[in-house]
Amino acid sequence: MRPKEIGIPRPSLRRLPFYYRWLRRAIEEGAAVISSDELGMSIGAPGNQVRKDLSYLAEYGRPGIGYDAKSLAAHLEEFLGLMNDKEAVLAGVGNLGRALVPYPGFARYGLRIVALFDSDPAKVGQTIEGRQVFAVDRLTDMVRRLQVQMGIITVPTDAAQDVAQAMVAGGIHVIWNFAPRRLVVPKDVLVKNEDLAAELATLSHYITTRKVAGPERDERIDAVTEEHCVE
Repeated sequence: MRPKEIGIPRPSLRRLPFYYRWLRRAIEEGAAVISSDELGMSIGAPGNQVRKDLSYLAEYGRPGIGYDAKSLAAHLEEFLGLMNDKEAVLAGVGNLGRALVPYPGFARYGLRIVALFDSDPAKVGQTIEGRQVFAVDRLTDMVRRLQVQMGIITVPTDAAQDVAQAMVAGGIHVIWNFAPRRLVVPKDVLVKNEDLAAELATLSHYITTRKVAGPERDERIDAVTEEHCVE
């Protein structure tokens, strides 16, 4: 579902999981009430940005007191669908794909990878973390039969579009794409791109800037970095 359909801007929606993660940690440490400023620390955002983001959920803290931590966590869980079981298929069992399959963080958010696909005959038939690897030409039919709604793409760049089309043909409406390529999909299909090379370039720039600027200008650099976290 696209953010505009649920009445919340995409930047705000993307920040909610970070608030939730910080909130869960605070609750585990015994916090009963959380302020917007404390939540903002999770992404370097000011308290007024946090209050604006949470207002889309009809969540309003008490002035001078803050938010009830457990109540807010429950609301975020419901809004983000974190407690709902979600099944996904993964195409491309190279190094990245193999690393994602056993990632324990997925289970905490209700995500379970149920089948793996690859075009390499040497990989087809293997079992990875209890999941069998199927030939990629079976992807559309299996997705349709399993009624899976999410696909994860970790294939090489030149194969990404074909895999995306196969997923969409099977009925997938959400694609998490790790291939550095812009996918062409129907308007009702949501694609979340993860360009690891681009992220590395951003980090490289930050490292270079710090070396050139020196410690005395760290505050200015941090302020620039913070701008990317807020609207």
